[in-house]
Amino acid sequence: MSQFKYLELEHLLRKDIRANHFLPSGKLPSVRELCQNLGFSKATVLHALHRLEAEGLIFSKPKSGYFVKTVTPNDRLSPKRINPPAAPRDVTVPAILKDIMTRSAAFDILPTAGATNDANHLITLNRHLSKALRSRPTQKALYYNDSSGDMRLKDAIVTHYRHRSLNQDPSQVCITGGCQHALFISLMATCSPGDTVAVESPAFYGVLQIMEQLKLKIIEVAADPEEGLSVDDLAEKITEWPIKACIVSPNYATPTGAFMPEKARRALINLAVEKDFCIIEDDIYGDLAFPPFTAEPLKKFDPNGQVILCGSFSKSLSRDLRIGWVFGGKWHDKITQLKLVTQLSSSESIQQGLATFLEEGHYRRYLAQQVNTLKQQQRELMMLLDIHWSDNIRYTHAQGGISMWIELDESINTQRSYNKVLEQGVIMTPGSLFSASGQYKNFLRLSYIHPLTEQRQAAVKKLFSVLLG
Repeated sequence: MSQFKYLELEHLLRKDIRANHFLPSGKLPSVRELCQNLGFSKATVLHALHRLEAEGLIFSKPKSGYFVKTVTPNDRLSPKRINPPAAPRDVTVPAILKDIMTRSAAFDILPTAGATNDANHLITLNRHLSKALRSRPTQKALYYNDSSGDMRLKDAIVTHYRHRSLNQDPSQVCITGGCQHALFISLMATCSPGDTVAVESPAFYGVLQIMEQLKLKIIEVAADPEEGLSVDDLAEKITEWPIKACIVSPNYATPTGAFMPEKARRALINLAVEKDFCIIEDDIYGDLAFPPFTAEPLKKFDPNGQVILCGSFSKSLSRDLRIGWVFGGKWHDKITQLKLVTQLSSSESIQQGLATFLEEGHYRRYLAQQVNTLKQQQRELMMLLDIHWSDNIRYTHAQGGISMWIELDESINTQRSYNKVLEQGVIMTPGSLFSASGQYKNFLRLSYIHPLTEQRQAAVKKLFSVLLG
């Protein structure tokens, strides 16, 4: 059974439930009807229904079928999709982003509260790194290693991706200084100053920073908060404005947590082949799928080499590692040369220590625990929002990742409120940071990567007290 088949049906049914296409307590189509009308197997249909039942959207009655729950989570009030301007434009990132990053608050509204998560995996990781540092210290101190990266680490990364149904040649992997660096050299390899790049909107502000630095023009492409980039909108725009590349995060994109259905993924790749542009896949959240499924990379559906995949361990394991990678395909040699120019080489000790950490299964065991933790922390944040502000906000309910996209009343400007919120000791990430055209003024991003302690609950309350008055 294809992983994406049941996810596709799950997304379809969830969307219909949230749109009130079924009455509260109303009966869903039978398993047989869903199989016949939509072409899914019985196993696929049952898997999707069981997941929606576990989520609390539906319930089953013996010998009667499945029914919509009378009270469904507030997440069915998902933020609106906004259609960005069509024409290409230059990119200018607001100065407020630098302030947020200086305060180490990219994913934490209260960084002064510190981290309280279990650190056993980091202790184990540090043990592997320390052992690698002690091995051949003089050799490592006096010589550079292969600019493209340590082959043992490449093998370990490729082996890890096989668990997500992607097979790659380790010799075609380039190790980078994090995902941001991977995206940077991928854009350098595929574009020149003045070229136009398509980016889903809302977009990761790190991509906007890179484009500003490389003097690239942007076309913002509409993206559904639940299902990601609109291939139809992209296809319409590139008939008038040809693009060199398209940057997309198909698995739990920040800030929305959107997840692209398989049909849209295949359509995007077909469009890239037809119009001859490169797809740069940001897979940094791909490992953070909530149980029981895994998220397959877009590159899995790429028979013609149109997709460059970029990733890192910074969101799933440790920001401090600064290790990322690129599966560059036909651009591999150029990307490797750009890695040499921009970073020369990566730390051999850190690469070797990380490789043994992966080889011994520590990363996969940690992930199995971490995704459950993230799912629970997401539920706690949703509950807090529902209890206090259910009538004033709309938010996304991702099935993975670390981000929640929140829409407020159109009269509210979150960027203008940044300093007022800051006066309360709380650091907010305004929605306007995720657009090059000034969209999403009444939006903000929240993260559930940290436990919702009493301090952070108080910070969330202060945040909305300022915004909602």
